[in-house]
Amino acid sequence: MSTSAYQWGSPIAPRRALLIHGLTMSSNSWESIAQLLVAEGFFVVAPNLLGHAWRGRGSDYSVSSIAEDLRSYFVMGMSYDVIIGHSLGGPVALSLLPFLPKKEVTVILVDPAIEVPHEVAEMFQELFVKEVVNLRTPDEYMADNPAWSRSSCVQIMMGLSMCDPTAIKSLFQQHKPWSFGHLFKNVTPNVKISVLLSDPKSPDAVCHLEHIPHDVKRLDARVIPGTGHWIQFECPNAIMDAIPLPRANL
Repeated sequence: MSTSAYQWGSPIAPRRALLIHGLTMSSNSWESIAQLLVAEGFFVVAPNLLGHAWRGRGSDYSVSSIAEDLRSYFVMGMSYDVIIGHSLGGPVALSLLPFLPKKEVTVILVDPAIEVPHEVAEMFQELFVKEVVNLRTPDEYMADNPAWSRSSCVQIMMGLSMCDPTAIKSLFQQHKPWSFGHLFKNVTPNVKISVLLSDPKSPDAVCHLEHIPHDVKRLDARVIPGTGHWIQFECPNAIMDAIPLPRANL
């Protein structure tokens, strides 16, 4: 297993969660969600994806290669009760489904980048590279995103500062068109999928209901009103509500 990961909680906790970050981010961007999961009895692992968190440059930044790199987190029968993927982490999580052990697992996709029109993908590529090359301060992020905590803004800045702009360009160049809806065919009977979408009125909404297939069993999708792309920063309880948790006996 790669040592390029954050971990929270006890390795002997009764449940495990794997958190997959989005483009230009790093594993520490899951801090708030990880702490909530630890409080519910989880051991939490969040890997840093290829091309992120100073992992060094590679030659292939395709979604399939990023997912293949994470297969080491499933060696020797290692399994997880919950897998959460944000943005780019959505198609990466879906790419991992064929390799999951045959046990019950909840997969939560947080505003996943499933279908992105060509012109929007081109805009995203330019925007992300600009953000990496011209770093802004946490205070500037707070001014633009008043619903975010200061720690979230620091995590955004840290992720951008450690991201390889070559990885951004390569990722978009290797995926023309940007289309990953076909990965939902990997859903097996032991997998429950919850897709959390940001408010379609939000200017940074990435996923829309029409991107999600309606014929996949054990899949539900819902919009989180009033949120943007960063649901984990703005409404973490929406993610926690999608996780099956033991209920106290009444």
